[in-house]
Amino acid sequence: MSEWPLLSLLVWLPIAAAVGLAVLGPRQPGLVRPMALITTLVTFVLSLLLWSGFDAGTAAMQFEERLVWIAAFDIHYHLGIDGLSLPLILLTTLIGVLIVIGGWQISDRPHLYLAAFLLLQGLMTGMFAALDALLFYVFFEAMLVPMFLIIGIWGGPNRIYATIKFFLFTFFGSVFMLIALIWLYLQGGSFAILDLHQQAIDLNAQIWIFLAFLIAFAVKIPMWPVHTWLPDAHVEAPTGGSVVLAAVMLKIGGYGLVRFSLPIVPDAAAALDWLVIGLSLVAIAYIGFVALAQSDMKKLIAYSSISHMGFVTLGLFLAFAIVRNTGEVTGAGLGISGAMVQMISHGFISGAMFLAVGVLYDRVHSREISSYGGVANTMPWFAMFAVLFFMANAGLPGTSGFVGEFMVILAAFHANFWFAFVAATTLLLGAAYSLWLVKRVFYGEVGNSAVAALKDLTGREWTLMVTLAVLVLGVGIWPFPLLHMMEASVQNLVEHIVLTKVE
Repeated sequence: MSEWPLLSLLVWLPIAAAVGLAVLGPRQPGLVRPMALITTLVTFVLSLLLWSGFDAGTAAMQFEERLVWIAAFDIHYHLGIDGLSLPLILLTTLIGVLIVIGGWQISDRPHLYLAAFLLLQGLMTGMFAALDALLFYVFFEAMLVPMFLIIGIWGGPNRIYATIKFFLFTFFGSVFMLIALIWLYLQGGSFAILDLHQQAIDLNAQIWIFLAFLIAFAVKIPMWPVHTWLPDAHVEAPTGGSVVLAAVMLKIGGYGLVRFSLPIVPDAAAALDWLVIGLSLVAIAYIGFVALAQSDMKKLIAYSSISHMGFVTLGLFLAFAIVRNTGEVTGAGLGISGAMVQMISHGFISGAMFLAVGVLYDRVHSREISSYGGVANTMPWFAMFAVLFFMANAGLPGTSGFVGEFMVILAAFHANFWFAFVAATTLLLGAAYSLWLVKRVFYGEVGNSAVAALKDLTGREWTLMVTLAVLVLGVGIWPFPLLHMMEASVQNLVEHIVLTKVE
């Protein structure tokens, strides 16, 4: 299967299906949902073929495809994957299947709704596979369009405000990335990402490029203090929009730091690691307290996402502090591996929590915690899954939420005890706001007549809950396959960033 253009199929098949749904949907409404589901299932199977043919023993790019795109500027349609991008592509294709199943009941222009998600899936896959910086930027920007439509058309009452805020924040950040990429091209004559990894750059220029990349990717993660667009976007987005935003789109910022900031400007990243570590610790601790104050379930999960994504940036930039303090790279690799595991785990858990809130919202039409109470009495099976997901969000051992955070905290001890101490507060805060929600929504007496009339999971909802529960527990109990997939690429990245690129 290695001679097949698997990556191009993963990118363009859902995009082509999106066009087909948009055009044929009004004429053949009965084919819309099956066509969307078949497309996502096929792309998921293709991503599994990538995994089965992937050589985890090398850090070299695999399944490469390269065509001349704009010859005058040496720009190529260049795709390839390594152990850092493959897990995110697998996550993207899996979440695509779940979103189509979860959105089966959408009645408002379902052909356009599902087409927007298929388009978004193809663009996100292309971004994770892109090995040309300009191609990466095109996918990076194009993703704004379907997400803009998903929130703006199928969102809540304040969807226009949330959509414009989301667009302005993310577009503003990406302008800085484009400026940095153009400067790098003018200096080195290439947009190839692997060429940029080898390009010598003086420290002052590195610092400016690093700051440009940081602004672009910090907004996507999002890091404190450029996080304010996320709660609004989550609250107004439909359930599928919240799922794809939390499960995949937030990971684009972390991936950008791994693919661009750390290997292209490692000296600047080392010099400014204190800035990112400080912002990460603020997000982990302060935003955890903000989550405690929320009465809207979606807002609580949104702030929780910001706090937990702080572990991603913390783990990535601890690498520099560890190497500087100990002279060893072992702890640095632990931090980066922990950050990558945290991204995948957060994709499962946050997606599962938003789907759980969607199950309740479809029945009661309220996101307010005060609208519920005693749900476990009327929906015991659903309550079992939901409580599992919220406990995983709190870092319960045996779930995927524990693995990445534990690895990052362990790495933090190699750098500075106080880094580890502050990071560990998330275990307390996460337990506090998760248990606070669980107690008030699922336990106690039945809160009202709406809760008393609730029916337990449908077959479609069972599929979603079981799939995500297996993944959350599977990675929590046996993280080896994920860690093994990334090991060579993480080690290569560590070896790369400890070498100076100053001219």
